[in-house]
Amino acid sequence: MRHRTVLRAVLSAGLLLTAASAGLAQASADDASTSSAASTRQAAASDGLLTAMQRDFGLTRSEAVDRLAAETTARTVETRAERAAGDAYGGSWFDASSGKLVVALTRTGDRKAVEATGARVSLVRHSEQELNAAMRRVDALRAPAGVAGWHVDARSNSVTVDVVAAHQDDNDVKAFVDRALEAGPVTVGRTDATPRTLSAGTVGGDPYYTGNVRCSIGFSVYGGFVTAGHCAQPGAAVSGWDHTYIGNFQGSSFPDNDYAWVNVGSGWWTVPVVLGWGTVSDQLVRGSAEAPVGASICRSGSTSHWHCGTVLAKNETVNYSQGAVHQMTKTNVCAEPGDSGGSFISGDQAQGVTSGGWGNCSSGGETWYQPINEILSRYGLTLHTA
Repeated sequence: MRHRTVLRAVLSAGLLLTAASAGLAQASADDASTSSAASTRQAAASDGLLTAMQRDFGLTRSEAVDRLAAETTARTVETRAERAAGDAYGGSWFDASSGKLVVALTRTGDRKAVEATGARVSLVRHSEQELNAAMRRVDALRAPAGVAGWHVDARSNSVTVDVVAAHQDDNDVKAFVDRALEAGPVTVGRTDATPRTLSAGTVGGDPYYTGNVRCSIGFSVYGGFVTAGHCAQPGAAVSGWDHTYIGNFQGSSFPDNDYAWVNVGSGWWTVPVVLGWGTVSDQLVRGSAEAPVGASICRSGSTSHWHCGTVLAKNETVNYSQGAVHQMTKTNVCAEPGDSGGSFISGDQAQGVTSGGWGNCSSGGETWYQPINEILSRYGLTLHTA
């Protein structure tokens, strides 16, 4: 019943968009010009998303609309700016205070071309290629449990290794840090806890189950949905929120990666929607354009439901007890056991599936996701969009 309700909402939204488009087509050129900026600002700003951003960021409704519009622009600017910077590109991030994308640049001679795209420039020493090379050297090391992970950080122009504060004086942690510092431009950070995956034992009424494990659906693709790899191995049977059979894990990778996809059949179907769980309205998915570091992002999961935060880092290696997982994105959105595999979305753009984290939604914490475009490419899948 819940899925039929969602589908009706999607179809109704499609009809409303069609009617709105017809009305705009009949408007005068002057009216269209006057309203274009407002239309852009509202493009990804559903009532539910704005409500969640007001709650989690402490924004007014107008400020939330403005931020979403600025982040939408930043996604487009990021692609053009990286192309303009060429091999002088050192990474980029969204600066919420100015509403601008900031691009790290190693050569002053490329500054005007990058600024012409609409980005601000920060001059740095190391290019992204150099940072990625250092990242690969750190990835080749074997990390102890007291090291939470490491990532390329454009703002510090280094690879940041995050050490669990309680273990920073352990001999094996110190030895790892010493070896990492030899890999290139590396800095050491601190984190409060060790990351863990976020699957959970069976609890009635939640999205899907594999045996006695509960996880969350990520995004619909044509023929199924994507989710976290640590939830099950290929071939595992999946039942839905009502415990009826959905399909099977068609592919799964964990550790090294943390992604999987499940085929959908037996009376189930896919819709381009992220559930709001009654906290916010269900969100339509319209694409998978990647949000920059610093952008707002929200997460939907079967335990803690809907929460928002900020993209903190990309290309992070997370050191779980089961093994390292590479090329993850870190956020300060909270999550809890059972949220694994759930949706990370920025505006109306799919970002990735929940992998793991530390903390909870009472005291806060950090959560990582596996980027959606890598999953689609790995399995040759097509995102189901509205």
